[in-house]
Amino acid sequence: MSATRIAVIGGGLSGMAAALAAADSGAEVVLFERRPVLGGLTASVRHNGLSFDNGQHVFLRCCTAYRGFIDRIGAKEQVFLQARLDVPVLAPDGTRASIKRSALPAPLHMAGSLGKYRHLSLRERTRLVLPALGLRRLDPDDPSLDEICFGDWLAKHGQSERAVEHLWNLIALPTLNIPAAQASLGLATKVFRVGLLDSSDAGDIGWSRVPLAELHGDIAGRALEAAGVETALSSPISSISRSSVGTFTVSSGVRNVVVDAVIVATPLRVAASICSSIGPLSGATGAERLGTSPIVNVHLVLDRKVTDLPLAACVDSPVQFVFDRTVASGVKSGQCLVISLSAADRYIATGSAELVTTFLDALRDLFPAAQKARLVDAIVTREKAATFRAVPGTRALRPANVTEVPGVFLAGASCDTGWPATMEGAVRSGEKAASHALAMVSDAAVPGQRELEGAGT
Repeated sequence: MSATRIAVIGGGLSGMAAALAAADSGAEVVLFERRPVLGGLTASVRHNGLSFDNGQHVFLRCCTAYRGFIDRIGAKEQVFLQARLDVPVLAPDGTRASIKRSALPAPLHMAGSLGKYRHLSLRERTRLVLPALGLRRLDPDDPSLDEICFGDWLAKHGQSERAVEHLWNLIALPTLNIPAAQASLGLATKVFRVGLLDSSDAGDIGWSRVPLAELHGDIAGRALEAAGVETALSSPISSISRSSVGTFTVSSGVRNVVVDAVIVATPLRVAASICSSIGPLSGATGAERLGTSPIVNVHLVLDRKVTDLPLAACVDSPVQFVFDRTVASGVKSGQCLVISLSAADRYIATGSAELVTTFLDALRDLFPAAQKARLVDAIVTREKAATFRAVPGTRALRPANVTEVPGVFLAGASCDTGWPATMEGAVRSGEKAASHALAMVSDAAVPGQRELEGAGT
């Protein structure tokens, strides 16, 4: 009997994770990607000989699926993971505090740093205990939590607007890509419980030492090739059709590939379009109801080093997070600092020149050494639809991996993984879609004849 043959459409994290999982289980896999590179929403751009990522895609120690993906592609040495969570939190007036953990077990591991957290009053720090204990009692899988606003819940648990802005949003914004005042309590509970409250080391932060184009593009591409996955770049899908024997013909240009199952790992609106000829996918066609939330990054190359911090969060400043990406960007002299702006609705349509001026001034307020630094280069990267909008009611709108069309499966961070739209959610979704596809083919009584047709076969 010939091997199961699966087409994966989309070369982002979910598509690559699905392709590797299927190939590792013995399937023959063809991965189609419309762009000339892999990586999807985790990508890099070249500018004046330097490399700039389209976002600061960090991960946490609790992101076991993503970390497993990194190990699978042989890139463990290309990422960094903190030995212990430590995020400096800066303010323009010079006030500095930290969100960091001790060696104590959860949830006491955060007590020391929060007890001394200078961006909140003593009363506000004391009142952090109530919501922390409350979150530990909530079940992130309880669907009723998704009908409640996280900001309202925090207010009922004694949190002032200042506490939300100076602490809770430092975690909510980069993980949910939406402020606490708009977020689903269900997804917020997932973030705070899994990332901070259930295990002492879960929130340790990691990031790529190299450009994402190298990590999720070149290195992942080599891993796919070694696994036997055929990767077809610059290959947009023109149609998908279903035969009478249960197989599918996936067409890209003049090439047709016959497969037993299709995993569509694209944005949901794209999935709905390319699958329209084989039947409506209710989960994909309702994608517009999920909404989108943007991310903007302002990359500033300075003529000198102005800080030794690898990353910092900021309060009372337009800067949310700042990252040192000097080595990864390829800057040889000076320093490359990147300002990452989540839930960036107010900035997505602002001109690049204005953003550079605004955030260079803000950076100089935070780092006195930057006041004498000269701006050597700058670029702004934007992802208008970086994630779905994690508001109350989101859970019911996120599609499952299994669709109404037998043999067609969805993958991507928007699918219902229980996680927010993160790299972890994307990898989990891809692996789960592959598992469903393999199980479906295995359960089929008589697999159809597999063959390749058309040019290049």
